[in-house]
Amino acid sequence: MTVHLEVADGVGTIRLDRPPMNALDVATQDRLKELAEEATRRDDVRAVVVYGGEKVFAAGADIKEMQAMDHAAMVARSRDLQDSFSAVARIPKPVVAAITGYALGGGCELALCADYRIAGDNAKLGQPEILLGVIPGAGGTQRLARLIGPSRAKDLIFTGRMVKADEALTLGLVDRVVPAADVYTEAHAWAAKLAQGPAIALRAAKESIDAGLETDLETGLAIERNWFAGLFATQDREIGMRSFVEDGPGKAKFL
Repeated sequence: MTVHLEVADGVGTIRLDRPPMNALDVATQDRLKELAEEATRRDDVRAVVVYGGEKVFAAGADIKEMQAMDHAAMVARSRDLQDSFSAVARIPKPVVAAITGYALGGGCELALCADYRIAGDNAKLGQPEILLGVIPGAGGTQRLARLIGPSRAKDLIFTGRMVKADEALTLGLVDRVVPAADVYTEAHAWAAKLAQGPAIALRAAKESIDAGLETDLETGLAIERNWFAGLFATQDREIGMRSFVEDGPGKAKFL
């Protein structure tokens, strides 16, 4: 298999494993969707790390495979392509991308599906599809613009240029830069901490933010209001507030 799901201590690691560059061919895309949906379903997965290994995150689509596809074939495939990435974005749990080496094209688009991105100091990110005479097709034009703003997204997409980790941090394309050898450890620590948190409240926070960004402020406030009130029916709310009153802030042990 070209993608694996490994679970330990509440953290599920979705690991790309298609040497040498983790090119995202059709089989890898489909497997990615399967494992994202499995991570969504599994109660023992409370946070997720998306990781490509020590040397490379994902260098992009399998261009040889794509070159053989005509217009009709891509019309038939493009929805499945997007759905495989959206399955990662829809995981209702905290998701962190652990980025080493190249994250280009589909690799960058996969990183964009995470809630948080930790990059190694050797990372290089970009959307070079324009250099192939096409545009990003797995969410890049949409998620990148929402993350870093339209003008910065247009610069990267129009030129197809790669950015190193320090520029990616300045642009807001990644959230932290650490030594390359520490990327997975840091990402796993981020996920493990959140895996100990209140699962339903974390889901509520993620869905409120993501859904709210796609609508007007009043509708977003209604989404937040409904989730906020609904959380008062959960055991986690009882645990959290009881702990605060009895022991002070930040000491709750959620189930």
